[in-house]
Amino acid sequence: MRQPLFIGHDIYRHSTYGRWHPLRVPRVSTVMDLARALGWMEEGQFIRSPRAKPEALTHWHTPRYIAALQRIEKEQAATPADFENHDIGSVTNPVFPEIFRRPATAAGGSILAGELLKDGGTVYSPAGGTHHGMPDRANGFCYLNDPVLAMLSLRHHGVRRIAFLDIDAHHPDGVEVGFAGDPDCLMMSIHEERLWPRTGPLENDGGGNAFNLPVPRGFNDTEMAFVREEFLIPRLLSFQPDAIVFLCGADGLEEDPLSHMQLSNNAHWDVLRAIRGLAPRLLVLGGGGYNPWSVGRMWAGIWGILNDHALPGLLPAPAEAVLRALRFDGNRRGRNPPEHWFTTLQDKPRPGILRDEVAQRVDHLNKRPVI
Repeated sequence: MRQPLFIGHDIYRHSTYGRWHPLRVPRVSTVMDLARALGWMEEGQFIRSPRAKPEALTHWHTPRYIAALQRIEKEQAATPADFENHDIGSVTNPVFPEIFRRPATAAGGSILAGELLKDGGTVYSPAGGTHHGMPDRANGFCYLNDPVLAMLSLRHHGVRRIAFLDIDAHHPDGVEVGFAGDPDCLMMSIHEERLWPRTGPLENDGGGNAFNLPVPRGFNDTEMAFVREEFLIPRLLSFQPDAIVFLCGADGLEEDPLSHMQLSNNAHWDVLRAIRGLAPRLLVLGGGGYNPWSVGRMWAGIWGILNDHALPGLLPAPAEAVLRALRFDGNRRGRNPPEHWFTTLQDKPRPGILRDEVAQRVDHLNKRPVI
């Protein structure tokens, strides 16, 4: 693979979970539009995501659950049994028009990525990253678990040692269920402590191969840099993965409404720069992110870095127009967004104090062996 590949689809352009749901905002379509407006999408780089077939989804999900999703999309209604058995029809996992097609498209992209990466390279699928999905139920906005399906696809195509690195603000409980105790899968998560789903405490080792780093509110760029240099990179170098699956959720950014972390997008980008050369295969997935400007700007920068493009100080007019067209109804930040959300990709750095609790938790994890 000579160039990084971008997997996307226009299904995300108008699909929404509902008027007041956090996933009412456009995300993947914004990244696609920004990449094109910046001239960062060369011919042959964009791949239209296939929709995963039900039988492909049952490599991890149960057949009765997949059948329920298909039926609910057709009928646009969930029964009390659907709610009880699969948590569909809840406030967090509502019924919406593309309740099967949308997650199946994201899953199809991640499954395809496993095939595309069999001989090496880089794939970016910002629609992916639904890391809470469980085999038989929806969970935390996630109806399917495309990271698990991507990793199973990598395994199917001969890739054995996989490192899963998740810097989303929320713990990837579904991925941990999928790969707990697997000695050829290293799982590392940096997530806000006591944030939903309230799993992933420091002591949880997922059967020996999971390294969970819950961080306190206000987690800043200085602390992320410390974690990156003292924990993430040494672990990856020691593990020597054949592939890295990097989930770069944007909900740890200071502007996000669902977490209390204070990162700038520089922190995420610097993690990406640090890990790019540590495995012959790299799959970058999206994840959380519920402020349309912060998630669009950060994820567009991810694509720029993967292609070695210089990030512009000020955006050209077509890219600025993409950002000015966004809306964030129902949130106070959407009523009066700052000008730099329209004119730049890069945040100002947000350094801070390296707190003792962060350093001590890193030291605790560094003393643990990998199974």
